[in-house]
Amino acid sequence: MNYTQIFDRLWQDYIEQNPATKNVYDLFITEGETVYNDHIAFRTFNDPRINIDVLAKVFLKNGYEERGTYKFEEKKLLARHYEHKTDIHAPRVFISELLTEVFSDFLQSTVRKWISEIPSELFQSDELIYSGNVPGAPSFEVYQKLRAESEYAGWLYVNGFMANHFTVGVNSLKKLDSLQKVNSFLKSNGFLLNDAGGEIQGTPEELLEQSSIKAGIIKIQFLEGIFDVPGCYYEFARRYPDADGKLYSGFIATSANKIFESTNFYKK
Repeated sequence: MNYTQIFDRLWQDYIEQNPATKNVYDLFITEGETVYNDHIAFRTFNDPRINIDVLAKVFLKNGYEERGTYKFEEKKLLARHYEHKTDIHAPRVFISELLTEVFSDFLQSTVRKWISEIPSELFQSDELIYSGNVPGAPSFEVYQKLRAESEYAGWLYVNGFMANHFTVGVNSLKKLDSLQKVNSFLKSNGFLLNDAGGEIQGTPEELLEQSSIKAGIIKIQFLEGIFDVPGCYYEFARRYPDADGKLYSGFIATSANKIFESTNFYKK
C-alpha cells in the first residue's frame, strides 16, 4: 500500500463515520472548487506501545520524514508533523500525544486499561491507524470523567485511532480563496465554526491561517446506551510565502491549540 492508498482508506473511514464532513466536501465541489488536502491529524496517548513514533511508522515507510516538533503546555500535549520527502503535493501528517503522567491517577489507570484491551499484534501493525476504538463499547460515565480533565482524552477514549480531521488547502481554491470567504460560505450553509479564540487562528504575518467547523455530532453505542458525542471535523488552512517566496509548510502551536477544541463536547 502506497501513501495515496493510505489517505484514500483514511478518507473513507472519516466520511463514513462523520457524514457531515462529506457534506462539506461536496459543497466545495458543487461550487466548482478542487479540494486539495493540506494535512490530516491523529491523536494518541504517550504510551510507548501507541505513541507518536508508533503511529508515524506507516508514513515513514512510505516516503515521509519528520519536519517539526510542537509542545502544547495548556493541553499537555506533544506533537510532530511529517512531510513526504519528494512529493510536495502529498498531504502533511500531524500526530499528537497526550502526556498522561501529568494527569490524575484515574485518567492514567483508565488509559492503561484501554490500551491493555488492544490486541498486542496491532501495536506493530500498519492497521493501527485505521482501527478506531479497538477495545469496544466505552463507558459514558468514564467518558464524562475523562472529559472533565481533558476533552482530548475523552475524544480519544471514544473514537480511537482514525484521522480526526482532514484539511482543505485554501491556496488551491479559486472562488473561496480566503478564510473569510470560506467561513462565510460554511456559515451560510448551516455549519458551526469553532470560534475558540476567534474564527480564524493565525495571521498572514505568521504565514498560516486556519479555521475549522465544530465536529459533527455522532451517535455512539456506550455500555449505558446510545449517546450523542462529537466525532471528527473539517479544517481549512491558508498558507503564505516566506521571505524566500516558499510557502510556509509547518504549524503554529498557539493556533493549533485552539483548533484542538473543534472536538470539544457541545449540544446541538
